[in-house]
Amino acid sequence: MTSLGYEKPTDPARSALMRRVRQTGTKAEDDVAAILRQSGLRFRRNVKSLPGSPDFANKTQHWAIFVNGCFWHRHQGCGRTTTPTRNRDFWLAKFAANVKRDKIKTRLLRALGFRVVTIWECETRTPTKVRRRLKALMR
Repeated sequence: MTSLGYEKPTDPARSALMRRVRQTGTKAEDDVAAILRQSGLRFRRNVKSLPGSPDFANKTQHWAIFVNGCFWHRHQGCGRTTTPTRNRDFWLAKFAANVKRDKIKTRLLRALGFRVVTIWECETRTPTKVRRRLKALMR
């Protein structure tokens, strides 16, 4: 049992697959970075000095962006938000913890006066959607 009260997955193939999932430098993040550069917005990546280490942030202009994977962060209504059938209790607890952590870090950033935008992985396939979402930062 882990500190979260659920068992770790035991399937070696699943474990190997999960180890290959990147946390930073994903294609979705790179796509958002390109759009930010095209829009003339200056930013830093993976800002560890801010709550939740936003994927992109500008401390001077007080904005932060999280690029969330639909599977890991439970994008409501998205087809990529599936739940594995093996070890279901483990995954449900893990996903619930991820969502709770996301809400907390967004709340903390907003308390510091930051505008926070979450871009979902599936949205990065349509650059116009991302640009529309980022308009709030371009004020």
